[in-house]
Amino acid sequence: MVKVKPFAAVRPPKNIAHEVASRPYDVLNSVEAQQEAGEKSLLHIIKPEIDFTPIIDEHSQQAYDKAVENFKLWQERGWLVEDKKEMYYVYAQTMEGRTQYGLVVGASVEDYLTGKIKKHELTRKDKEEDRMIHVRIQNANVEPVFFAYPDNAGINRIVEEVVKNRPAEYDFIAEDGFGHHFWLIDNDSLISEITSIFSTIPAFYVADGHHRTAAAALVGEEKRAANPNHTGDEEYNYFLAVVFPESHLKIIDYNRVVKDLNGMTTQEFISKLEEDFVVEKVGEQYYRPQRLHNFSMYIDKFWYSLTAREGTYNDNDPIGVLDVTVLSNLVLDKVLDIKDLRTSKRVDFVGGIRGLEELSRRVDSGEMAAAFALYPVSMKQLIDIADTGNIMPPKTTWFEPKLRSGLAIHKLS
Repeated sequence: MVKVKPFAAVRPPKNIAHEVASRPYDVLNSVEAQQEAGEKSLLHIIKPEIDFTPIIDEHSQQAYDKAVENFKLWQERGWLVEDKKEMYYVYAQTMEGRTQYGLVVGASVEDYLTGKIKKHELTRKDKEEDRMIHVRIQNANVEPVFFAYPDNAGINRIVEEVVKNRPAEYDFIAEDGFGHHFWLIDNDSLISEITSIFSTIPAFYVADGHHRTAAAALVGEEKRAANPNHTGDEEYNYFLAVVFPESHLKIIDYNRVVKDLNGMTTQEFISKLEEDFVVEKVGEQYYRPQRLHNFSMYIDKFWYSLTAREGTYNDNDPIGVLDVTVLSNLVLDKVLDIKDLRTSKRVDFVGGIRGLEELSRRVDSGEMAAAFALYPVSMKQLIDIADTGNIMPPKTTWFEPKLRSGLAIHKLS
């Protein structure tokens, strides 16, 4: 069963929350971040290389020093203020008329180390270490990770009660059109009840932020090892997470574009596909996959429906049932000879948030030869994979909206 605790967040005053909050560090490159960052934006803390002209290496000591300097400066200026009391917080996001309600909590380092916080992706040591540096230098989790948990009626009731009975602390629409809403839970009996209910929930599932999760937990483990008087109650035993009931979350598609047809003409390529797929030419109108094992393909100005033939996939295997696996096995590997999605320069990935028009644009420009849109992975598939100890192929899930960084920061001491 998982363990959570309330904490005293470092966060912006109500009137400037929308100015401080930013998109996560990994959805913007340095140039985009520099263009997007207003004076008070958290981007100056999580992407400090943007404060230099020209922009410097984000992994340089100068950038790390600037991150620490800016975090202190934001607190000195009152743009980030630590709460006087340990609390939980409700964080809700609205996208396309749908709102998902999460809780901001301190998640347990021990739960990550013992596997109660379940992963579905591999992490890379170099990316873990990069994130660990940021946690160490700030002695804080500046950006949250994004978890799911099995729906619980008790938690739902508390969240509904808080949202209905008190005004939101923050309530704004970001420049991308997504709404962000934030409430404080400072009532002691509700805080106690939340902690108690989570102690009956068997697991958290990492939805987004595998590297940040690993980094936060590993720094906590380092601090534990370095403290001869460690008790288990120290703040470094917990890290910043926003946890959502699984039914609230929607995974959107994560699509593929390929640079070449492995020496084949379009007609030769389609003929090869027909061995494993029912191929139907749809026309010039966008075609979106309708169900599991149905794909759309864009090539030479036309959209096609590809439906995998019976017997070419294994619905009883948590990995084999995934359409990323079906496409990789039957098209990328078998027909195009693209063996390793992590290293091949012949394939690229396009988040579904960019729409089908991004796929056609990249093919029509001549940059890519063909594009494939996939039916989105379900939360059930993600949980089945995590529960069975399996790992999803690269670039399988895309969660939207992303959590805003800067609405709550967790200090480790």
